Amino acid sequence: MVEIKTDAALDAMREAGRVVAQALAAVREAAGVGVSLQELDEAARTVLSKAGARSPFLGYRPSFAPTPFPAVICTSVNDALVHGIPTGYRLRDGDLVSIDCGAELDGWTGDAAISFIVGTPRPADVDLINATQRALDAGIAAATPGNRIGDISHAVGAVARSERCGMPSDFGGHGIGRRMHEDPHVPNRGRPRRGFPLRHGLTLAIEPMLMAGGRDDYRTGTDGWTLFTIDGSRAAHIEHTVAITEEGPRILTLP
Repeated sequence: MVEIKTDAALDAMREAGRVVAQALAAVREAAGVGVSLQELDEAARTVLSKAGARSPFLGYRPSFAPTPFPAVICTSVNDALVHGIPTGYRLRDGDLVSIDCGAELDGWTGDAAISFIVGTPRPADVDLINATQRALDAGIAAATPGNRIGDISHAVGAVARSERCGMPSDFGGHGIGRRMHEDPHVPNRGRPRRGFPLRHGLTLAIEPMLMAGGRDDYRTGTDGWTLFTIDGSRAAHIEHTVAITEEGPRILTLP
């Protein structure tokens, strides 16, 4: 069932989204050559704890997962696409890092992701991150009343395909609100004018996941969580929680 939120609920989700943005900023600031992924998770945990927020990631176990997720952020490095578990791996110069984070505050949830490069950037990685950001921007621009989910999906996919990037076919964005994952599903490709209609109060997590190699298939790591590009190419993931409003898209996970 799709829940349409009141304006008061959107304001409450904005506060949860603000905590997500603060946690992601803390992780980005903590990241550097020699810093472990577990240390990044600790940085996010500190922000959530100080805000009185709960992590919807910690202990989460969807149907595909062999074990509950053990951290408050996903840390996906280089050819890891999404769902990476923070480990003792220490970041190296030139690593491309994607961080996904959620927060639940006063019964409402926010979810966002960033991608960045540690140390010396490779031009191809910069291009990939920029393409992922443009895909997200296009999806957000299509998130207006009168459009449909397919308009968001088409906008995201068109940018990705124009950059010859691959996208996992069975992962994408989602509704969000009282829980991290709600209806409707928001694919990263689709046909315009199709799917659930967008109206004021609908809240969505829009999250392009682009793979530089151009292939759409992927493999699952031995941890049962981390998804990797099938060809070893780099991947990027950027996400915002967005509310559809009569005044235009309202991004709820900004600082």
